[in-house]
Amino acid sequence: MGLGIWTNVTARYWKRQIGNCSLFLRSNFINRGIDMQKSVLVIKLGTAVITDGEGKIDQAVIKKVVSEIVALGRQYHIVLVSSGAVGSGKSFFKKYKGTITERKAAAAVGNPMLIQLYHKYFSKHGITVAQALCERHHFSNRRQFLQLKETFGEFWANDILPVVNENDLVSNIELKFSDNDELATLIAIGFDADKLIICTSAGGLLDHERKIIPLVEKIDTSVLGYVNKEKSGVGLGGMLSKLTSTKLAASLGIHVIICGLNGKHPFREALEGKSGTTFRAQSSNLKARQKWLASGSITIGGVYIDKGASKALLARKSLLTVGIKKVKGTFVAGEVIQLIDEDEIIIGVAKARLGSADINKEIAHKNIIAAHADDIVTF
Repeated sequence: MGLGIWTNVTARYWKRQIGNCSLFLRSNFINRGIDMQKSVLVIKLGTAVITDGEGKIDQAVIKKVVSEIVALGRQYHIVLVSSGAVGSGKSFFKKYKGTITERKAAAAVGNPMLIQLYHKYFSKHGITVAQALCERHHFSNRRQFLQLKETFGEFWANDILPVVNENDLVSNIELKFSDNDELATLIAIGFDADKLIICTSAGGLLDHERKIIPLVEKIDTSVLGYVNKEKSGVGLGGMLSKLTSTKLAASLGIHVIICGLNGKHPFREALEGKSGTTFRAQSSNLKARQKWLASGSITIGGVYIDKGASKALLARKSLLTVGIKKVKGTFVAGEVIQLIDEDEIIIGVAKARLGSADINKEIAHKNIIAAHADDIVTF
């Protein structure tokens, strides 16, 4: 896995840029009093686990989550990605049907309510919360991403907990995150998290007998075979979405745990492997820019490729137009696109050398490079 065989000039350039950036951020974090011994833990809460049957936030659940996070904060720098804003706000709208516009409006009403609840319970432990509403361009633009990362460092230096959600009100419909599973994954990868907890009502990945599978070494077709394709009745994501995000995170060296909120200390037990499903992190030698390319740069565009192209990419070859079966979405040269195999699984991302219109024109030519090996990351 990786970006292929870099040219010496490209390798020297990015090694210098990555080194300068890492040293700058590290020295800034140390100067501002951030404990560099703590690793980063991202926790994502789904709508179904923090709301009741009417879609209202369950305060008993929030209180339990807060207690867990306070305890884990002694060991980790924590980012909390919380759904529930739309569920909290939709009851204020007449004849709510769940359209995009209604969801945006409901989120605008529900977000303040959600953050007020977190403030209420965290403040009892002397912890201040910060609301961080993110949009895709905060990740796809490298300079903005580094600014975002510095801001979160400022939060941690002052013992402030960032509570993250998408900025639904102004997010471009075509560039929205697919769900908060994706948002949490991008944060985990971009911030070089050690672990990612995805909390769901299912309590973990279930086998065909509806029992939780405690450990998954690698997500393959047999693992995907356990998935019920239905989504939650109150949230956007389903288990397939969670496994897609998990595969990306695990392939880049992050331990992922999908768990529920049962038990006295659900997060602690999940981290110890006593509950939920743990997905083993794969070894990864990707550098900071490569991880950013593999995560935050993903756009709505993509290409479906045949088996021959899939094999070539895994062997660190360039993507030729002859291996492309069809184009997904609209994109221009220079944008980062998804690489999707014949099983409709995203196997990587690449910075396109050709736009979607040009690929469609050149799709039958064997000698046209759609994405160079230097600009491809496979999972």
